[in-house]
Amino acid sequence: MPAPDERRIREVVREVVERHLASEPSPPADRGRAARRVALGADHGGYELKQALLRYLAEEMDWEVQDCGTHSAEAVDYPDFAAAVAREVAAGRCARGVVIDAAGIGSTMAANKVPGVRCALCHDDLTTRNARQHNDANLLALGARVVNRGLAQRLVRLFLTTEFEGGRHERRVLKIMALERNR
Repeated sequence: MPAPDERRIREVVREVVERHLASEPSPPADRGRAARRVALGADHGGYELKQALLRYLAEEMDWEVQDCGTHSAEAVDYPDFAAAVAREVAAGRCARGVVIDAAGIGSTMAANKVPGVRCALCHDDLTTRNARQHNDANLLALGARVVNRGLAQRLVRLFLTTEFEGGRHERRVLKIMALERNR
């Protein structure tokens, strides 16, 4: 029996993936009341920046904020707060979320374990804009020791006001979501 042609194998795999993606629902859209509601959470390393962003979001941007803690600078575990923010967004109670710890890395990892969450660790305008336009990120992670207050405010504003471009990017986001379901 002759070996299968590699080109034909790629075609079959592509057809199967496309068929699978066609049967999957689109990424969840912002829903009703949640459309201008943002979940915000931090560990002790991000507490001070979280408090500043909480005021900024409510007073300057007129977004309703779901404060997922922590509520002091006392040492806590970042996965607890990243998961709380991620669950608010995944459940549709908040349109987007922001998680903060000292570097942003741990919260990003924890949040991305929650199905339906696409958390992006951003540190400048380019990564923030790309996270929204190309990846439809619904959580922004910030490192309080990486970005200062002014930059954090700018990145949060950019994250909340930048739209997902869809088009060729939608197929890729659907593939990311399919990875969650096919563990």
